[in-house]
Amino acid sequence: MSIGRSSEATALLRTTMRIPFAKYQASGNDFVIVRARDLPLGGRAGPAQSPRLAALARAILARHTGIGADGLFVAAPPDDATHHLAVRIFNADGSEAEMSGNGIRCSAAWLLDNGELRGTRGKRLAALAIETAAGLKKIECVGGRQGDWIFRVNMGKPILEPGKIPFGGEGAKAPVVGYNLPVSQGTQAVTVTSMGNPHCSLFVEDFTNLDWRALGREIERHPLFPNRTNVEFVRILSRRRIEVRFWERGVGETASSGTGSSAAAVAASLNGLAQRKVRVKTLGYELEVDWTRAGEVYLTGPARLVGGGYYEYGEQPASESM
Repeated sequence: MSIGRSSEATALLRTTMRIPFAKYQASGNDFVIVRARDLPLGGRAGPAQSPRLAALARAILARHTGIGADGLFVAAPPDDATHHLAVRIFNADGSEAEMSGNGIRCSAAWLLDNGELRGTRGKRLAALAIETAAGLKKIECVGGRQGDWIFRVNMGKPILEPGKIPFGGEGAKAPVVGYNLPVSQGTQAVTVTSMGNPHCSLFVEDFTNLDWRALGREIERHPLFPNRTNVEFVRILSRRRIEVRFWERGVGETASSGTGSSAAAVAASLNGLAQRKVRVKTLGYELEVDWTRAGEVYLTGPARLVGGGYYEYGEQPASESM
């Protein structure tokens, strides 16, 4: 008995293509990086391509059926010729993220490792400028070598105004510190900020007597956060060191988060629990966050190449993938 191919299967086979990718990790937070020109988009990665990019993200980031990662970076030429790269960032559920502090270091490492900048393959550069949905980010290479770098990222000034975060808590004023957020596990005192993407930070005594994963899942989609939110659970170790667990919007539990570490450090300082410069202990690696007196937040940490190759992508017809 022979098995014939349906017309639908044949159509899918015709749209299958090989997409070159690189995979990087930063403090246990992992990312797949692809070039826009290598995608079935005619080299374009603008807003009109968002549904197709979201579908690609869900497929390539799947842990069991794809490459597997927390996020997808789509790299394209910058709008400003004086900058080095433009990126669009997608979460595992296909939603788009404005910024990723760990991921932006991975994209900087990818630039240096692959010689995307003429004559720079494997070389350290003083500064890189990468365009994101949260604005231009400047990254300084402070150590390392090809495949294993250390970067210091200017994350910008934290956003503290509720309307700009955005956060819809009644009576909330900047900075949003100790706001009583009603959730199923009881009212929680939270600090709400933005590092170009929204964050909600809670302070805990430990991570064992609280179902923080369930709480993170609930808070992510709390109605007071119109764009959803990232959630950090922060344990104070000393005035100079904190420990954090992360629930990322559109991803779930992650070993680390660059914007989350930054938001947690800002929240600890706003609450008078830690100094403005702290070490952040994550499940992956310790990061350094410095909230300077000038108001800028700097994040320092590693980015390392994991591997690369080709992803066999069977893009579905638009009528099936939208």
